[in-house]
Amino acid sequence: MFQNRVTLIGFLGKDAEKRVTKNDIPYTVLSLATKDSWKDRAGEWQSRTEWHRCIVWGAKFAAFAADIKKGAHLQVEGELRSREYEKDGAKHRIVEIRTKSILKLDRAKQQTEAVPQEAEPSDVPF
Repeated sequence: MFQNRVTLIGFLGKDAEKRVTKNDIPYTVLSLATKDSWKDRAGEWQSRTEWHRCIVWGAKFAAFAADIKKGAHLQVEGELRSREYEKDGAKHRIVEIRTKSILKLDRAKQQTEAVPQEAEPSDVPF
């Protein structure tokens, strides 16, 4: 059996960004921060913040994304996807989370939104 599943719990680093591909396919980009803390050998607390690029395909998520603002506490589930692109003559490789569902963890407005799985376009020009 093979499985590619990621669950992240963190905070949104900036407001959700709604975008459209050149083929008019809507998607939303989330920048999610997770943090790890530990004590070093001297007993001092250390921490590291990791940033994750999360992509949500489809228009259904747009209304929910409008309510997600910087600082929102979220649980994101999806799968890892890597891709390469060329910019200014240089090749770049990035890893993203293709988001399948999002749970808003903010206590004041806790709500769940399941993001429908839609076909991923083959030519994504970001």
